[in-house]
Amino acid sequence: MADMLSLSALPREAAGKNLNSSRKAGLIPTVLYGHDVAPKLFWVNAIEFGKVFHAAGESTIFSLVAGKGAALNVLVHDVQLDPLSNRISHVDFYQVDMDEELETDIPLEFIGEAPAVRAFGGVLVKTLESVEVRCLPKNLPHSIQVDISTLATFDDQIKVSDLALGDAIEIMTEADTVLALVEPPRTDADMAALETKAEMDVTKVAGVVKEAPVADVEKKKEKK
Repeated sequence: MADMLSLSALPREAAGKNLNSSRKAGLIPTVLYGHDVAPKLFWVNAIEFGKVFHAAGESTIFSLVAGKGAALNVLVHDVQLDPLSNRISHVDFYQVDMDEELETDIPLEFIGEAPAVRAFGGVLVKTLESVEVRCLPKNLPHSIQVDISTLATFDDQIKVSDLALGDAIEIMTEADTVLALVEPPRTDADMAALETKAEMDVTKVAGVVKEAPVADVEKKKEKK
């Protein structure tokens, strides 16, 4: 792991202190925690974090360098966005023990072309974006490739059990979970059915009384 990504961090004194002014100055408040690790607060540069996060995502270990202290092996555990600006407002780092197995989600990378799509006009359906794995940090993959070229017919499926990651990586997601398949193209009748709007009978909804026609109301008044 000689080419490990690196990110500099500055100690942060207290939670909730100087958050707005520091964010305006281009800093992101972060917290670091881990197994048997006391939480620590840091600031990281927003631009530098963006570069590292773009390359590492949440599945690649990188080095967090905090001042003169020893570099820490970390994963991005959570990223919070500001609902108004959509900018990163807070980051959680997880400190990794390189000698201890960890469990995390690894993104799936679908490659190739499905013959059932090309030849029969089918629709490719991807049911998962990631799977959970357990392994030593040194064996942690950045992503897992899924070759969809095996989907030759509408009956073919790719399941978790079809992933071959070797003995060093244990897949925690259920083995019979479907990852990808190809559905037949929709017919004109199917499209027409989708466009048809079902009308709900409001009289069947609790608390709603159907109005009687005006003529019926007048007749009832005359009888009285």
